[in-house]
Amino acid sequence: MMNFAGTRRAVAYLSRNQPMAPSIKETARMKIIHITDTHLVPAGQTLHTLDPAARLKRVLDDVNQTHPDADLVVLTGDLTQDGNPAAYALLKSLLSELSMPVRLLLGNHDARDNFRAAFPDHPVDRHGFIQSMMPVPGSDDRLLFLDSNSASEIGGRYCEARAAWLRETLAACPESPLTVFIHHPPVAHGMAHFDNIGLHDSEVLMQILRAHPGGVRHIFFGHIHIPMTGTTRDGIGFTAGRGCTHQFRQEFRNPAPDWIAGVPNYAVITLTPELLSCHGVDTIDAQAIAPANVCAGP
Repeated sequence: MMNFAGTRRAVAYLSRNQPMAPSIKETARMKIIHITDTHLVPAGQTLHTLDPAARLKRVLDDVNQTHPDADLVVLTGDLTQDGNPAAYALLKSLLSELSMPVRLLLGNHDARDNFRAAFPDHPVDRHGFIQSMMPVPGSDDRLLFLDSNSASEIGGRYCEARAAWLRETLAACPESPLTVFIHHPPVAHGMAHFDNIGLHDSEVLMQILRAHPGGVRHIFFGHIHIPMTGTTRDGIGFTAGRGCTHQFRQEFRNPAPDWIAGVPNYAVITLTPELLSCHGVDTIDAQAIAPANVCAGP
């Protein structure tokens, strides 16, 4: 089912200078950078006393320096704080410095029309939703990018139009294992603050994913601004990013916990035939206290 030994496929990615234009890279090992909840505001403004653009730039600089071999960068929504066109223009400028391709998703703080105006070449489905599927080179695996933005409410929706696209898309690759990216968690998250503003029809999406013969390797999402990982009863793994800009104090039962500054952070996902791993990176600006010794082993 997870056959990475098949014929290598040419995959259209997004180039550095034109982030939404295709380029080709083939490998049986894929490294993906996961960033979420950047909440950009127009240049010169702050959010909760923080500069979201400065935070994102710190992350992108570290990704360029530390992971130049990454195959893809994925931002899972709440790209901006309120969908401001100037914030999307700022995001586009910051992403132009990346040395690898990018996929972007929408969260509840985003505005689909303003996003599409700023990123007109970004993949969309036939209804204009920001969702698409990407083959993993050299394998039967697929990366799935889903749109849970709902213009009329804070939480998310996965409406019938989006669900119909997903069913049709997966029907064309029934044996392909999936790695899924979305903004809103389609699983229980344990944070009281989000009880009424999560993915309101999550079971619609989960039923489709559970029925997929190729299985789901993992689901990555944002929205809750805390680190989280787990597995559903039927064996679907999931991981939440912390939020690149502001984060929540982890008071799970408090419906109104404090926002905290935290640290700029991202995750490194490695996808191979045998393993999907995710390393959280939150030590970009950590204070060094002593050098480690080389451990020779037995």
